[in-house]
Amino acid sequence: MSYEEDEELRKLLAKRKMELERALAQQREKEERMKIEAEREAILRSILTEEARERLARLKLARPEFVKTIEDQLIMLAQTGRLREPLDDDQLKEILRRMASRRKEGEIVFKRKGGVD
Repeated sequence: MSYEEDEELRKLLAKRKMELERALAQQREKEERMKIEAEREAILRSILTEEARERLARLKLARPEFVKTIEDQLIMLAQTGRLREPLDDDQLKEILRRMASRRKEGEIVFKRKGGVD
């Protein structure tokens, strides 16, 4: 084997090693995200009734960022011990109403000239 062939083989091996390391890192990252999501789901199952979880799941289809904010706050309340009983659907609806009204108060609305919103 010539020096050029040996050098080319080393470069190919180094490139392949980097690709494998990158793929492994991505796989680990994916597994970590899945683990975190499973933990979130377990906490939500413990602090929400079935009906409340179903409502959040439906709402998540339309407003995923809003629901994530709600979920984060509910998880924080549970972890700090301020939420002792599972929330039922009516309690969740009230929380959603309050959060939606707060959000609307802080929104900036742009109106176009000519009266068209």
